[in-house]
Amino acid sequence: MTDQLDRPTDLPRWDASVVHESLTARSFVAAHEQAVADIGRLEQLFDRYDVRACAPRQPTDADGVAADEVLAAYNATAREASVLRAFVYSYLSTDSFDATAQARSSELMALDARLLPLSARLAEWVRSLDPTALAAVSPEAAEHVGSLRLLAARADHQMSESDEHLYAELSTTGSSAWQRLHADVTSQLTATVVSPDGTASSLPMAATRGLATHGDPALRRAAYDAELAAWPSAAVACAAAINGIKGEAVVVNRRRGWTDPLDASLFANNVSRATFDAMHEAVVESLPDFRGWMRTKARLHGHTGALPWWDLFAPLPGSAEGISWDEGIDIVRGAFSSYGSELTGLLHRALDERWIDAEPRAGKVGGAFCMSLVDDRSLVLLNWSGSVDAAQTAAHELGHAFHNVQLADRTPLQRRVPMALAETASIFCETLVVEEALGRLDGAERLAMLDVDLIGSNQVVVDIHSRLLFERELFARRGQRKVSVDELNEMMLQAQATAYGDGLDQTTAHPYMWAVKSHYYGSHFYNWPYTYGLLFGLGLFARYRADP
Repeated sequence: MTDQLDRPTDLPRWDASVVHESLTARSFVAAHEQAVADIGRLEQLFDRYDVRACAPRQPTDADGVAADEVLAAYNATAREASVLRAFVYSYLSTDSFDATAQARSSELMALDARLLPLSARLAEWVRSLDPTALAAVSPEAAEHVGSLRLLAARADHQMSESDEHLYAELSTTGSSAWQRLHADVTSQLTATVVSPDGTASSLPMAATRGLATHGDPALRRAAYDAELAAWPSAAVACAAAINGIKGEAVVVNRRRGWTDPLDASLFANNVSRATFDAMHEAVVESLPDFRGWMRTKARLHGHTGALPWWDLFAPLPGSAEGISWDEGIDIVRGAFSSYGSELTGLLHRALDERWIDAEPRAGKVGGAFCMSLVDDRSLVLLNWSGSVDAAQTAAHELGHAFHNVQLADRTPLQRRVPMALAETASIFCETLVVEEALGRLDGAERLAMLDVDLIGSNQVVVDIHSRLLFERELFARRGQRKVSVDELNEMMLQAQATAYGDGLDQTTAHPYMWAVKSHYYGSHFYNWPYTYGLLFGLGLFARYRADP
């Protein structure tokens, strides 16, 4: 391996042992057995109080007693399941080769298949009794009235109790299994990158994609070529997964009364169609500005036309070649300290208590995420690429961790927030990084920071727009038949052409982005809430600046 491809070996890995020592520890086995028993008792409790759809009526004192017991038990059981799920995923997301983690994950899917129908039954029961009226006779319902109103609204788009139960069971061998296949295949995929000196190196896909931020243009191009050469080997499996997931969603959406899968996504995010349409219109109106930035960036990189794909994430010529992990953390620390000690303290906890897993490696999922582990602790997954953009990603995910801290004393029902809201703290923290840097930099360094900010905005506005266009077309075709790899590629290229326009050299567009992004491998439209989160987060930051 050449020096250009040398990657740090001392990047942090997270430690979830605060919950259990391992997946085979006696405490984990006991916790799993306890969760199985508690779900069984919860099912009996639901049956005893007949928590399910019933004729609408005014809640009685007896209903209040039932609600107190049912909601407390549901929250306790859901909390146990959440901790188990996060603990197992801490192993599986960082090593999909781990057979024990795969087995434990499958067992937890079976538990979820029993818990999900109870949530559907609770929604029907609450709607029948009316959340506000129930809150008048139940202290627990009063504490959860907002969550219960959302549950009651959800009941308008549910199948029958038996169908919801059957779907929950079948999804373990349907969409959940397809999601697992996509994660396994893509986390284990490698690419052969040929360095400018001719040396070939086999890298995990996450590390290959991370080279898109490298300072050497020849290496960026080599990584792009390697990536496009590697994806066809995984494309058939990924196509089977996306067809399975979207095909299931088409059927279930229809049976739940959704005529448009986008409406189901809007409902899940508590966003009106009018708000979404206004946002979409604003996105389309902004596209010429982003395309102008891409063409300007192309000129700065020595291109005569539009920007090639391999330079979308490139640092500006003359900017820092790269940054170390410690330098990246210093950037985040400086940004967080500009806001306050609480945010800085969170960063120190994340480092000291080993919340972060930063090293790209074989078997680890790509991208980045933050998940709540237990109490106010989170786990933050990164694939560190040694760039300022990577530091921004770290700030983004730590923003989610800060959000989790604020929600730590809430119950599982109260912690259910739509993704459009969940992205607020993360975007806010990204903005802190940019604003703090712009306040102390000037000249070429300031321009480089503005470019990093625009790279992120370009992704969340332009690329997310391409994902929306792609997914709408995918749902339309999948409603008729299976969609082939060639069609998926063609749809992806068309969506990128419409979104990126003349800002991107379309001969270099990325036909396999549908396989790259795990965001497509869910029931419907996971992507657009990022744009909402960007705009809402920036709006919140503007209010903060006006009145800290």
